[in-house]
Order: sequence, then structure tokens, then C-alpha cells
Amino acid sequence: MVQPAARVQRSAEAVLAYVRDAPGTYAWLIILLVNKIILDQFSPRFRYHFVLHHSTNLRELSHQPVQVLISSALWLDGGHWWPYLILYSTFHAPVERWLGTGRWLAVIVIAHVGATYLSQSVVYYNIRHGTAPPSAAFIPDIGVSYALAGAEGVLAYLITAPWRYLYAATLVIYYGAALLSDRTFTDVGHFAALLLGFACYPLARGRTGAWDPLVSLRSAWRRLRSG
Repeated sequence: MVQPAARVQRSAEAVLAYVRDAPGTYAWLIILLVNKIILDQFSPRFRYHFVLHHSTNLRELSHQPVQVLISSALWLDGGHWWPYLILYSTFHAPVERWLGTGRWLAVIVIAHVGATYLSQSVVYYNIRHGTAPPSAAFIPDIGVSYALAGAEGVLAYLITAPWRYLYAATLVIYYGAALLSDRTFTDVGHFAALLLGFACYPLARGRTGAWDPLVSLRSAWRRLRSG
């Protein structure tokens, strides 16, 4: 029987090893946390104008595209930070550990930039055809969800068949349902980012099919039974 103190130490060492193997993911999380703490100190009016200035809307993309594409991925548009800790640990960290930091970064850049321009193209089209007011070019658009959807997409190639197809279908249904029901530009962006994640298969070639959920569950069950 493993002593409680030894079990805690072993668990802590496993967590630290997990974090060390995904340095980009957890550095990003720290930046998001620090920036959120800073932004929360200011008034709602200041926060709104700050977010607007760092948004990847049509106006900002036409004036300072590189700056806002970078800065928009470093801030959270409201809400709590801790859900992102869970989501990043569940999706970004496994992708980074599996592909390596360089390829992981390539995936999130492709998803973030590609989905941003595709979604804002919808806004531009709607403005040009009169189905959206000109003020739509100034709608705030900030956050990390496009990159997250891209990471979720490419993660499908880590999972062995047939679970890979079940996982991918679940993602398509989740993001597709939002797209069909709401049809906002952000829904377009999320679905596009997911597809871009799927399209990053060349970055995952040679590293596919490494994780079998059933094997992991059996291993976890044996560890629990052995104490």
C-alpha cells in the first residue's frame, strides 16, 4: 500500500512533468492570468475601449493587422481564468507534448489567423451587401477560442481509430450546431478554426494514433486497484 505522502509527492511530480513538457501552453496561461488581473483593475469603460483597440475586427485589421493578431490572443474577453486552465491542459498541452512546441505553435497560428480572416470576411461581405450595418466593422473580437478550436481539431490525429472518428464527429456537431443556430461571425470563426485544425494533418504525419482511451482507462483502473 502506497503511503498518502508518497502518493501526493508522486502526483505532484507527475503534474510538474506534464507542465514542463508543454512550456508554451503554460507560459501562455500565465500571460493570460497576469493580463486579466491587470485589466480587472480598470473601469468597465476603459476595459471596453482597450478590448476594442486590441480586437481583430475589420477596422483594426485594416490598420494594424500583425499587432492585433498577436495582442488579441493574449487577453480574455471577460469571464474567469480557471476554465482556460482546464481547457488548455486538456487540449493545448497534449498537442504541444505530442507535436513539440514548434508544430503546436504552427497549428495555433494557422487556426487563429485563418479563422480570424475567414470570419471577418463574412462581416465584410454582409456590410457590402447591406445585411449588416457599417458599425459591424468595429465589433470587438478578442480572445483565444479560435486557437483552441484548432488545437482540438488536430488533436484528433493523436487518438487511435475508431475513437478518433467519434471525437472528430463530436467536435463537428458541437461547433456545427452553434453555426447553424446562431450564424454569427464568431461561430463561423470557430468552425473554420476546427477545420483548419483538421487540415493540419501534415504537421501530425508520422505521429498519429498514439493514444488509445481504452488502454488508458484500463491502466488507470489497475493503478487504483493496486493503491
